[in-house]
Amino acid sequence: MGRHEPVVDWATDFDHTDDAYVADPFGIWDELRTTCPVAHTERYNGAWLPTRHEDIAAIAYDTDRFTSRSVIMSEFRAPLELAPQGIAPPISSDPPFHKGARRVLLPAFAPQSVDRLEASTRAYCEELVASLRADLDGGVDVVDAAVGYSQHIPVRVIATMLGLPESDGDRFRGFVNHVLEGVDKPMEERALGMGELFEYLQAQIHDHLDRPRDDLISYLLESEMDGQPLDVFHVARTVALLLIAGIDTTWSAIGASLWHLAGHPADRERLVAEPELLPTAIEEFLRAYAPVTMARLVREDMDFAGCPMKANDFVLLPFPAANRDPEAFDRADEVLIDREVNRHAAFGLGIHRCAGSHLARMELRVALEVWLEAFPSFELADPSAVRWSGGQVRGPRTLPVRVMR
Repeated sequence: MGRHEPVVDWATDFDHTDDAYVADPFGIWDELRTTCPVAHTERYNGAWLPTRHEDIAAIAYDTDRFTSRSVIMSEFRAPLELAPQGIAPPISSDPPFHKGARRVLLPAFAPQSVDRLEASTRAYCEELVASLRADLDGGVDVVDAAVGYSQHIPVRVIATMLGLPESDGDRFRGFVNHVLEGVDKPMEERALGMGELFEYLQAQIHDHLDRPRDDLISYLLESEMDGQPLDVFHVARTVALLLIAGIDTTWSAIGASLWHLAGHPADRERLVAEPELLPTAIEEFLRAYAPVTMARLVREDMDFAGCPMKANDFVLLPFPAANRDPEAFDRADEVLIDREVNRHAAFGLGIHRCAGSHLARMELRVALEVWLEAFPSFELADPSAVRWSGGQVRGPRTLPVRVMR
């Protein structure tokens, strides 16, 4: 990333693609929280960055003054005529449209639906660790826990749910990279990549129209909202959301959790000895390393907490910063894998709280269970070689770990 000029003053000129922000945003949020809790920048044609839990929550819940029409901050803003649906319903939808668009999706992500996916998810994780173990048996002692493990799991799960070819995994990873990490690319390049995504999805959706089957795309094509069938354009945009958001957020959470355990042997050893603690630890990993920052647009000129926000300004909602606010969490900057009171915001706040949270938790739990059973002892091979993704979803893109045997 870092295609823009480097940031000099985070309070007045922040940039979520800056190399320093990508490498370690936590110190930046901490400093802003105590000196300028709502930062501003003229980049991206005007944007704001609240860092306190209180302000982030207030904006997330305020659908009257802030619209979700564009949830990815770039030079592009979805045109007003797309409201209230937005680019990718329901995450980009405003009331009253949002409620119906979200309700359509909920059965597919209900706990009982997610439970049916656990066995196949576990089997695939075991395939991945078997491949890594074969590399280790061949004399390699360092494997990439991101490239070789975490970045495959949600791709397979989402492809299976949607009824997309598993062999297209590399294409999916390319789409994710373009949409979420390429936000500072020229608009022409952004548009070209988005066109490729929707061309791919259009072909898949038409194939499902011709040959319906038991998967999520066919389910959406057969669904109704307010008594009317979902139109193909709505389905394509929702599938794009599931493909992009359902993949990167989860692989980032898995990777960040493995990164923590590789660097904190006491926590790793405790989880190996006390596997029953894993669900509690997972919630703490989600709090401490929440991957997702969402965006909103200001509807009309207004004052928010003394900030003169203008219509169509972006507002970034860094849920990871909310989770690190000492006013909201005791010992907020520490990772306590036995933390019992943990009302974190990793899955968002307000009406757009992640509909796929049950699925993400299942994938994260299974991925860690399988990994720790296969590789109970591992460490960071080279901490400086870990590369984190930029933009609004943060997780390790490369994670070389040394497995001790």
